[in-house]
Amino acid sequence: MKRKKWWVVLATIGVSISLAACGNKKSNNVTTTGSTSGTYQAVIKGGHYQTSKARGVAVQQNDNTYNLKSFENGLTNVIAKKFFSPKNYIFQEGQYLSASTLGDWLGRQTSKNPLGLNPAQGKKSDPNPLYIQQIEEQDYVQQSGNSLKLKGVVIGVGINSEYQYQKKTDGPYYTKKISDSEVQAQGKAAAAKIVKRLREKKDLQNVPIVVALYKQAPQDSLVGGTFFAYTKTNSAQVGSWTKLNYKNEVLPKATSAAEANSNSTGTSGSFSNFKSQVQNFFPNISGVTAQAQSKDGTLQGMHVTITTQFYSQTEINSFTGYIVQAAKKYLPNGVPIDIKIQSDSNIQAVVYRDAGSSKWNSHIFGSY
Repeated sequence: MKRKKWWVVLATIGVSISLAACGNKKSNNVTTTGSTSGTYQAVIKGGHYQTSKARGVAVQQNDNTYNLKSFENGLTNVIAKKFFSPKNYIFQEGQYLSASTLGDWLGRQTSKNPLGLNPAQGKKSDPNPLYIQQIEEQDYVQQSGNSLKLKGVVIGVGINSEYQYQKKTDGPYYTKKISDSEVQAQGKAAAAKIVKRLREKKDLQNVPIVVALYKQAPQDSLVGGTFFAYTKTNSAQVGSWTKLNYKNEVLPKATSAAEANSNSTGTSGSFSNFKSQVQNFFPNISGVTAQAQSKDGTLQGMHVTITTQFYSQTEINSFTGYIVQAAKKYLPNGVPIDIKIQSDSNIQAVVYRDAGSSKWNSHIFGSY
């Protein structure tokens, strides 16, 4: 969740690939985007951003947008940067897995689709889950003379934590929970097949391949899922896995009075104090919520959303100034935090603090 300026991306919570401006010509028609500190340059060909060949392919089982955002951002910021530093590598959207290929892989394994990574349906009244929800390829390249040379591939595999199905057409939907052990087993089994298939491609026979496993949050969750394991291999076999311990949660938590008192100095308690101050000071507040991510029990960052019923620019200006002061006093130090102030129809202002900084910044929209 560490980003240089989260407020720039606003409603989309952020992507790590800056598409700001072109620079550094690499070959006759290949250029790269500019980059900000800590982000990757990306590839432009023929004046156009190089999009993925399998853009938007996923199983239509879980449409939680928080999953998609945390999956893509985490694959770049949590996984890829462990192996391919933005200082030395250029990011390129996946170019080796086509939409039709991923469509087959994400399907069920049948006589017509032997490449399916999901099991055959089985009984309609008690079907086998669709485990593998999404697969994303990211390529990392370096300049070699006047061309770009592939140096590594990162693959993200998203695994469902629950499966929804109907016992009969037009009937009610049922939900089948998928245990953590099942999520891990299915993800690792799929990863082994994916690596073997990638090695069959000529251009991918001698580059390191990193595979990361991501547990999807339930469809109705207000936060996305998390990456829980990754591996790197230089062969056609998957090696040992490294565990990750990330947790996403929504604040404020629903806790008892005793729990709230015992956690008063923790992340949840700090946010609750911030929320109380904001709601007490300004009456026209519809809600104050946050999405927080921790690693090994330590807070990594926070996205805060405040919904208002302000109508005048002076109210928005005054409120934004107050939020800066309240954030300084009550929110945790040392981690990146962005605060989005919005009405039901538009974003009114943003307040943010970068990773490693003690300075809070703000921007008010519509103020000239």
